[in-house]
Amino acid sequence: MDTRITGRVWVVGDSVTTDAMYPAFAMKLPVPEAARHIFYELRPGWTDRVAAGDIVVAGRNFGLGSSRPVAALFRELGVAALVAEEFNSLFLRNCINHGLPALTVPGVTGALADGDAMRLDFAEGWVENQGSGARLQGGALPPLVLDILAAGGILPKLAREGYVPLRG
Repeated sequence: MDTRITGRVWVVGDSVTTDAMYPAFAMKLPVPEAARHIFYELRPGWTDRVAAGDIVVAGRNFGLGSSRPVAALFRELGVAALVAEEFNSLFLRNCINHGLPALTVPGVTGALADGDAMRLDFAEGWVENQGSGARLQGGALPPLVLDILAAGGILPKLAREGYVPLRG
């Protein structure tokens, strides 16, 4: 698995809740339709501009609140990775379980802005603003997490290992 990703950046602030990412009305919709409502009030129209391979950068407490499965929606939109100064722990586990790389990097919101090109390596734990050359070190993801990501998430990993039936 290639652990290096390059993509266009979208920056959001601190304490973005799962409710702000996945509004209650969208929870009744199929995932492809629900994904069109990420950041519905926080960044109206964002889902019309985000493209496959883009990276969301956030501040502290990203994903606090309920355990809404927002990672599935980001994956549906093609978001390649999330990088935050700090993740809510339940949200972080949700991302990994859905096969979405999520990297903690202190100071990342000060080093990047909307539209910047970022390169990152989640196995080594660094991000780089390709325009300015600024490089920040974060926490590298451990081997077990890398294995879950390589499998496409926890359920595909468990199916591959024979613990749960393969989805048909």
